[in-house]
Amino acid sequence: MKAEVVAMDAEHLDMEAIQKAGKILKEGGLVAFPTETVYGLGGNALDPKASMKIYAAKGRPSDNPLIVHIADIDDLAKITTEIPKGARILAEKYWPGPLTMILPKADIVPKETTGGLDSVAVRFPSDRIAQELIKAAGGFVAAPSANTSGRPSPTMAEHVEEDLGDAIEMIIDGGQVGIGLESTIVDFTEDVPVVLRPGYISLEMLKDTLGDVRMDRGLLITDSSVHPKAPGMKYRHYAPKADLSIVEGPQDEVIACINRLTREAASTGLKTGIIATDETKDQYADGLVLSIGSREEEETIAHHLYGVLRDFDEAQVNVIYSEAFYTPRMGQAIMNRLLKAAGHKIIKTQEEEK
Repeated sequence: MKAEVVAMDAEHLDMEAIQKAGKILKEGGLVAFPTETVYGLGGNALDPKASMKIYAAKGRPSDNPLIVHIADIDDLAKITTEIPKGARILAEKYWPGPLTMILPKADIVPKETTGGLDSVAVRFPSDRIAQELIKAAGGFVAAPSANTSGRPSPTMAEHVEEDLGDAIEMIIDGGQVGIGLESTIVDFTEDVPVVLRPGYISLEMLKDTLGDVRMDRGLLITDSSVHPKAPGMKYRHYAPKADLSIVEGPQDEVIACINRLTREAASTGLKTGIIATDETKDQYADGLVLSIGSREEEETIAHHLYGVLRDFDEAQVNVIYSEAFYTPRMGQAIMNRLLKAAGHKIIKTQEEEK
């Protein structure tokens, strides 16, 4: 099977193709589609067999919950048993948008979709193509990122085709996505709302809206004994094929350290890659240097992260060194993804000097 690829954009919707895609989903098939965050791999969220197909296509562990996408705020009550006041406030402010909320699930949602949990992750995307597809499919579409499990998430249809083109029925090509990082996930099944995955909507923004919100304590560490309540909490994600390390410290020391490490790697015959910024890219002497964007415009870093990781795969580098990106607003989300991609391998320049 080779996926049919249909191109469109939000201003020029191909409703015939969307209806066809909706029919595929209603009948238990899989369709990849754009959202404002990354491309999603859609299946009927209320069909346990469709959810299992998603896990199989991605090679994804079946205890890793899927996010249910809706396109009508009233549909939230159909798949949950309780909507706390805080969840209603966030929905009113940030939906449609890059926010996922975890709530107690209704019986209509199979545990195959929720990874065996009694809670369900729900999102209302702002992308118009996604909204029309969800409506055409019956209103409830389970959709993790449309990539092979563990690989960098897809921000273009070409990435989806590369990973899943032989495993699904259709890919809707809506061009490059806007944000480039997955949605923020907030868990409302605890006494205090907990951020399980940082994203475009930051912890500070959530606190400004709700007041008492905390970050999950295990967010930046890997614990194989934890049953994940949200996608990406337990397993290595976003990883390039090459060995990736993050270098932390003062900027001048980071640049010097990466230059030394690339020289050493090259001397042993390894092909090296460097993740730099517009401000630093010209300060590296060796290796394949790719700018991820500008620290002055941190959205560009988020937007390009997964594409840069895939570019290194295409260049067949053996080892990658990345600057750290603790930028003011999105740094938490960017570093969360980078740490996952690197398997939490960090080189601290100041420790090297001691």
